[in-house]
Amino acid sequence: MTDTPDSFFQQIYALVRSVPAGKVTTYGAIANALHTKDARRIGHALHANPDSDLTPCHRVVFSDGRLAPGYAFGGPKEQLRKLELEGVVFLTDTQVDLSKSLYTFPAL
Repeated sequence: MTDTPDSFFQQIYALVRSVPAGKVTTYGAIANALHTKDARRIGHALHANPDSDLTPCHRVVFSDGRLAPGYAFGGPKEQLRKLELEGVVFLTDTQVDLSKSLYTFPAL
C-alpha cells in the first residue's frame, strides 16, 4: 500500500510539529526520517501547509543551515525573526549554527 499525497504531507507535518522551539531540522532529515530521498517534496508539503501556527515550518532549514529563501509565510526575514525569538543560534543572519541548534529525530 502506498501513501496518498495527503497522508504523506500529514506525516511531514507531524514530524515538523515534534521539533521543539529553539531547534531546527532540515528538509533532508525529514526525508530520511520518512525513508524517502525526495527532500524537495518536503518543501512542497511545507508550502502547502494549511496552518503555520500548528505546524512550525520556520524550524526547517537547508542541510547547511541556510534559511529557505522561499519561506512561504513571510520570506526569510520572517523565518529569521521567528527562529531568533525561539533562541536558535545563528552563524550569520542567513545560516543557523546546526552544531548548536539541530534537532535529531528519534529512529522511527
